This record gives sequence, structure tokens and C-alpha cells, in this order.
Amino acid sequence: MNNWFTVKVKYTKQMDNGALKRVSEPYLLAAMTFTDAEARIYEELGALIRGEFNVVGIARTELNDIFAYDDAETWYKCRVRYENFDADSEKSKKVTQNFLVSANNVKEAYERIQESLKTLMVDFEIPSIVYSPIVDIFPYNEDLDREISRRPIEEEEEPLTNAGKVVYSAAGSDVEDDEIDEEEFDSEVEDEYDENEN
Repeated sequence: MNNWFTVKVKYTKQMDNGALKRVSEPYLLAAMTFTDAEARIYEELGALIRGEFNVVGIARTELNDIFAYDDAETWYKCRVRYENFDADSEKSKKVTQNFLVSANNVKEAYERIQESLKTLMVDFEIPSIVYSPIVDIFPYNEDLDREISRRPIEEEEEPLTNAGKVVYSAAGSDVEDDEIDEEEFDSEVEDEYDENEN
């Protein structure tokens, strides 16, 4: 079962003015475990980053879906809340879910999340939209799993595409977050590994 992980990578980056600067950047990827996430980030970034880089942190990130549009590279994390009626207990409860959407500004992120979720059969509200520092997203890659001798537990479907928009889901990432407090949402961390603690 794949989940989303935020992996923070530290390396020396050449800036626009030619100067070299040590930076720490977060990447989002689908993986089965923390170890799998670390192996995948080395595979994915090995060809993209010149020189040496280190993984300085890995955190599990709860996201229901990711809506990637071709015309924007900035990511916004949208918190969506709606009421879910439980037929067994005959009670309704508030459900909170997190989505990631690419947009050029907060207003566009709001409009795109509204458009992407218009097929929901319930009324929903969007209590917060925050800028996400995610640099790039690496969805599940079956070919990469085969290449480094890993076998996926659960097969993933091809991402859905619609007019310049791609929707990514990681199996197991559609967990309903019943009462997420603001601090937990802001930290985006459920489980965390930090190499500095070892």
C-alpha cells in the first residue's frame, strides 16, 4: 500500500546569479515505507541534482488527492470539511480531508479545488488554503519499482487527466481525518524520521 511522504533533501544549489548556496528542499513522493521513500528519492533525484545530496528528514503526509495543472508550479494545501451521515449510528460527523493543488495564487487554488471537487455529493467548505513549499511530486512509478527489484503490494491505476490537470492518488492515502486540530494540520507530520536525532 502506497502513502505520501514528504522528503527533505539538502544539497548545494547554483542560484540564478551563479552563486552556490546550501539549500534544503521538500519533495513529495508515493512510497510503501520510510525506507522505500528514502530509496525512491535517491533514484528520482540522482539524475536531477548535480553533486552530492543528503536526506535530512522524512515525514508521512496525509493527502487524499493531488490535482496537478500544467500551467502552475506552485503548490497549495487545501483543507476541506464536510458532514458525513453514518446510517448505522444515525448521526452525522464532520470529516476533514487534505488536498494538494497547483495554482498561481490562492484565489486560483480555491477555484481549482472547487472545480475538482464539484462531483462530491455533499456540501463542503474550505476552511484553509496554505502555500506548500513542495518543489516536485513523484507519484507511484511501477517501472521504477521493477527496476530496483521491488514489487508493489497493490497495483495503482493510471493518473486521471482532464484538460491539463492530472490527479494523483496513493493507495491508502484516502484516510478520513475526523478531527484534525490546527497544529497537526500545520505541521503536516504524522510520523517523522529525523537523521539528526540518531
